[in-house]
Amino acid sequence: MTARALKIAVFLFALAPFGWLVWGLAEGSLGPNPAEASNRFLGDWALRFLLVALAVTPLRTLTGRAEVMRFRRMLGLFAFFYAAMHVTSYVVLDQFLDWAAVWADIVKRNFITVGMLAFLALVPLAVTSTQGMMKRLGGRRWKRLHRLVYPAAVLAVAHYYMMIKAGKAEALVYGAILAVLLAIRLVPARHFARARKALDPRGV
Repeated sequence: MTARALKIAVFLFALAPFGWLVWGLAEGSLGPNPAEASNRFLGDWALRFLLVALAVTPLRTLTGRAEVMRFRRMLGLFAFFYAAMHVTSYVVLDQFLDWAAVWADIVKRNFITVGMLAFLALVPLAVTSTQGMMKRLGGRRWKRLHRLVYPAAVLAVAHYYMMIKAGKAEALVYGAILAVLLAIRLVPARHFARARKALDPRGV
């Protein structure tokens, strides 16, 4: 498979959950409360894609396959897309564009406060995701800004954990995955390079 074909395949895979949701809404198969179901669904996929995007760099570190990096921006933008749709679903379908009620909810309910902070942290990352913005900001400032993804991910996992009233096992799994992804970044890449070399049966 060529690089272009693989990129198209990843794009279609990332878009598939949204297509399934649209189909479910059209078919009326999302249960007695489709607004809540769609909001939960979009939030779940926002968190999943955020973790997948964060997994790209550790995957390169562990495998030495630099070509996986070409998918990082796309996956990150899909994480933002699902997060934006999650917030839009909440504002439109749950609060019916009642901005006073939205603000009161953000102030009163801690898990919504945390979720909104996570979303706001992702906004500048999406806005500055292009090559043009990278050049305008300069590589160093751009990298510093994009470190916001780490607190955004922590807040997203916390939002998910706080939102669930019972059966928090899935939230803990997401938290464990995030902890591993962040921990790998603390280990110098050269150590993984040495490990790969030692495990290479060709001895090269």
